[in-house]
Amino acid sequence: MNELSATIAGPSLAEFTAARVVVGTVARQTPMESSRFLARELGVPVYLKCENLQRTGSYKLRGAFNRMSALSADERARGVVAASAGNHAQGVAFAARELGIGATIFMPVGVALPKLEATKAYGAEVVLRGDSMGETLEAAAAFAAASGAVLIPPFDHHDVIAGQGTLGLEILEQAPDATTIVVPIGGGGLAAGIASAVKQRAAELGRSIRVIGVQAENAAPYVASLAAGAPQHVPIVPTIADGIAVYRPGELNFEIIRETVDEVVTVSEDDIARALLVLLERAKLVVEPAGAVSVAALMTGAVRSDGPVVALLSGGNIDPLLMQRVIAHGLSASGRYLTLRIGLPDRPGQLARIAELLAEANANVIEVLHTRHGSGLQISEVELQLSVETRGPEHRTEVVEVLRRAGYEPVVHDE
Repeated sequence: MNELSATIAGPSLAEFTAARVVVGTVARQTPMESSRFLARELGVPVYLKCENLQRTGSYKLRGAFNRMSALSADERARGVVAASAGNHAQGVAFAARELGIGATIFMPVGVALPKLEATKAYGAEVVLRGDSMGETLEAAAAFAAASGAVLIPPFDHHDVIAGQGTLGLEILEQAPDATTIVVPIGGGGLAAGIASAVKQRAAELGRSIRVIGVQAENAAPYVASLAAGAPQHVPIVPTIADGIAVYRPGELNFEIIRETVDEVVTVSEDDIARALLVLLERAKLVVEPAGAVSVAALMTGAVRSDGPVVALLSGGNIDPLLMQRVIAHGLSASGRYLTLRIGLPDRPGQLARIAELLAEANANVIEVLHTRHGSGLQISEVELQLSVETRGPEHRTEVVEVLRRAGYEPVVHDE
């Protein structure tokens, strides 16, 4: 190790290398796929690190297994406990099964059924406790104190960070020409591990590499914390990216990220939905919203690079019901859905005329509501509410103009 790499915050490069050997006994080396679509948009090569295809569906297995492998015989005999609404729960449950350790996982009462069943399937005992993750975490901590079980934190632990950092070493081997790596940030274990590992390895190679973190606008404690110079508690507004929705950075994670991550940016709910849709349509990859924020940051221009970029897809565990809603939202945010309200005279033939105009505009009608009960309607009027599928923003504008030229006054729902 050279002197420069030795000064970089986080576990040492030797620890990351050792963790890779440990983690490699259970974790797959996930694919690195190129994206021609994103490369055209950015003007530089774009690679997707597909950790959504990892065992248990996310990177969390790496940190959990590395941490639990370091437990003493006495600690293993006492068992482990964790609190999680999803990916961490599955990572701990899987690691416990592989290591022959008893695991108790606390999950919030409203946890998605697929995540609950997957955690149980790995052999963990699941306890549903609390209406929020704060209450669930408190219950897990109380259980650990009473039972002697070892609490496995999701991000704020040296061994967890070392395990997550194994991804950084993989990325540099699979995309050695990368100049920028874009990483989702929740509590910070993943970003801290990747940034520390790649900065140390890059220093050894005599080169530089940028690491950019991405948070959801509705849950962005790192933005406030980095500005303040210390971890800050921020309120969380509901977000589809629940996998990275934390109200405060990890203490250890914050110190490493402050020194090794070059910038932290945010993306909106619409940005995330559009990214998830692009990954489905263009890359044929199922990615959870939290795992898609890296691509969202590239698509919005929040992250730019003059060289090859790697976007980490950190997980693929998405509830099918949420996927259905997110896809619909993504289509709307991408200008692929158009919802209209049109006032019409209450006489025969009006609905047929609207359908004819939409057919001329090559717009596909998805849903129709014909009502006499809209607010502000006269006795002789009806309101037509339409959901129409379009090819994008230009076609969406064209459809509205076709109706206006025919003498109608459509009101676009999101205007």
